[in-house]
Amino acid sequence: MRNILGSIKRKVSSSSGSGTQNNSRAYPTIQDPYGTPSRTGTMKSQYDPPPQAQVLAPLNQGTAPPAYSPVSNAFPVPQIAVSSPQDQTADDPYAFLSSFDTIFLIDDSGSMAGSRWRETQEALEAITPICTSHDADGIDILFLNNPENPYHRNVSSPATVREIFSSVRPRGGTPTGQRLDSILRPYIRQCEQRGPEAVKPLNLIVITDGEPSDDVEAPLISCAKKLDKMDAPAWQIGIQFFQVGRDEGARAHLRALDDELAEIAGTELRDMVDTVPFKGAEGEHLSADGILKVVLGAVNRRLDRKRSKDLHR
Repeated sequence: MRNILGSIKRKVSSSSGSGTQNNSRAYPTIQDPYGTPSRTGTMKSQYDPPPQAQVLAPLNQGTAPPAYSPVSNAFPVPQIAVSSPQDQTADDPYAFLSSFDTIFLIDDSGSMAGSRWRETQEALEAITPICTSHDADGIDILFLNNPENPYHRNVSSPATVREIFSSVRPRGGTPTGQRLDSILRPYIRQCEQRGPEAVKPLNLIVITDGEPSDDVEAPLISCAKKLDKMDAPAWQIGIQFFQVGRDEGARAHLRALDDELAEIAGTELRDMVDTVPFKGAEGEHLSADGILKVVLGAVNRRLDRKRSKDLHR
């Protein structure tokens, strides 16, 4: 009998020891998805991420980035995009910025060198913290001639603005129309594919000192017609042109864009373009406050026009 009991105790003891050894196996990780045993054979720390989370993580790696979209597919599409521009308060007149993506298109032609370049840089340095306080994505800074650079996207600090402007040398012509088309065409494509209500509205602010060397009207008219066809909100795209310098040709052209675009198109068009030509006042210069007031006024005007149309339906 004692021999039988001793045998049973030895088996239980052996089984318990075997269980302890099994706990020393390695879990799968991102670096080692097959769970190859480590040299030390020790159990993973209790503070390591759960094995399941580590195995699932690689599923998102190697996926091609989506085409340009003001709203990342990684986050839920905001359902308040259509109505949120109305959420403005007296304490924070720029609360509307949270409802828009903001892109600055800067004229970097040769004539912008010197004081005009510094004036534009200083305005953007001042405007960046205001935009970032309402939209963590910051602003995008693009140029007419300088190639696109990922570093120029999602700018959130004045220091980055200074670095960007110090790295770009003004030279070349003023291909405003071509550059506008390269920005607006992918955006419109996203609106067509996903529906305008699923794409964050866009404020595109163009700062220039000279008359364009190409056709600006064509891409603007094409964009407006497509937005009308989709019945996109009046504020889906707002484009504001600001002039620096005293070029008379630029002043006349900006006025025509604001006043005669529908006439050039030969049909009724939505009003999505605002221009601020240089008025010639002594000491006048571009400022962050001046830019934001124009953008705010444009948004409010389009909202008022939408309300008026709704009342007369």
